[in-house]
Amino acid sequence: MNINSKELRDIINSIREADTYVIAEADRRMVSLAKPLKSLGKLEEIAIKLAGITGKVKNNITKKMVIIMSSDNGVVEEGVASAPQSVTLAQTINFTKGLTGVAVLAKENDTELMVIDVGINCDFSYPGVINKKIRKGTNNIAKGPAMTREEAEKAILIGIESVKNAKELGYEMLGVGEMGIGNTSTSSAVLSVLTDVRVETVVGRGAGITDESFEKKKEVIKKAIKVNNPSKDDPIDVVSKVGGFDLAAMAGVFLGSAYYKVPVVIDGFISAVAALIAFKLNSKARDYMFTSHDSKELGFKVAMKELSLSPILDLDMGLGEGSGCPLAFSIMKSACAVMNNMATFEEAEINDSYLDELKAMNK
Repeated sequence: MNINSKELRDIINSIREADTYVIAEADRRMVSLAKPLKSLGKLEEIAIKLAGITGKVKNNITKKMVIIMSSDNGVVEEGVASAPQSVTLAQTINFTKGLTGVAVLAKENDTELMVIDVGINCDFSYPGVINKKIRKGTNNIAKGPAMTREEAEKAILIGIESVKNAKELGYEMLGVGEMGIGNTSTSSAVLSVLTDVRVETVVGRGAGITDESFEKKKEVIKKAIKVNNPSKDDPIDVVSKVGGFDLAAMAGVFLGSAYYKVPVVIDGFISAVAALIAFKLNSKARDYMFTSHDSKELGFKVAMKELSLSPILDLDMGLGEGSGCPLAFSIMKSACAVMNNMATFEEAEINDSYLDELKAMNK
C-alpha cells in the first residue's frame, strides 16, 4: 500500500498490539474475584481489555471526550439526504451550545466534546469549533473522486493529531462522532468496497428518506463505485474516491488512539466504517476499540462482523454524532469499578476450591 506521507506511514507502522502480559494478569484477577466465573459478562471483558491498552490492571477513567468531525459531502447534489446541507453547519455550532443529542448525553455522563471542522461548505468561525478545514466539502462521488489522495492523508493526520492533543490534556478515554449531511451514503460506499459486499446489503435510510429516495440512494452509490473504481486493498484509495473528509479524519482518531494507547469507542454506523478503515490500515488498531451500541443502520452489522467486535448496548439508536459513546463510557467506568473494588475470594474469606474444575475448563 502506497502512503505518500512519511509521518502517516511511520505512525501506522508503529502501532503495536495491546499488552498480552497485562491482559493475562487482569484475567487472573477477574477470576479471583468473589463471584461465579464470567458472571459479569461484558463488564469483565471490558475491564480486561482496558488493562491491555493502559498497561495497568486497575484503571480509573475520569476524563472522557467525544471527538466529532464535521464536513460536507458533495454527493448531496444527488438528492440522497432528507436534510439540507446547511444542517451540517447548524448542528456543528449546536454541539458547542450543548443542544444536540450527543451534547446532552455527554453532559449527563461527565464527558467533553472536541468539535473539529474538516470540511464544512462555508467560511465561518465559532468559539469551540476547531478549524482544520481541508476545503469546503468534498466533490460529488457520483461524478468522480471525493478528494485527492493527499487530502485523504491530511484528514487522517488531523484525526491522529486530535488524539495527541486530547491525551496531552489528560483525557483517558475517547469516542468518535461526526456531523455531515450525506455521510451515510459515503460510508455505505466505503463499506461496500472494503468488504466486497453488495450495496443493497449495506445501504440504509440514514436520517430517514422516502422509498423513492432510498432506491435512488442505492443507485447513486453503485454509480459512485463504478465511476471511481476504488481498490479494495487500499483503504486510502477507497476513502479518497468514495468517502469524505469526516470519515478519513475519524479513521485517524482510531489510528491515533492505537498509536497513543488510548481506549476509543465506536458510536454507530459511520463511526464503525471509520474504525474499519483504520483496521484495514493496521489490524492491531482493533485492540484499542470498543463498540458503544448496536446501530439501526443496515450496514452496521457488516462492519461489526469484519471487525469481530460486538456492541456493549442495544438501545435501538440511529442518531450518530457520537451519541452512543457517553452511554458506553458509563458502563466502562462500572467495569473498572468491578476490577478495582470487588473483593477476591481470599479477601472475602471464601474457599473457592469448588471452582477449580470450572477454572480448568475455562483456561
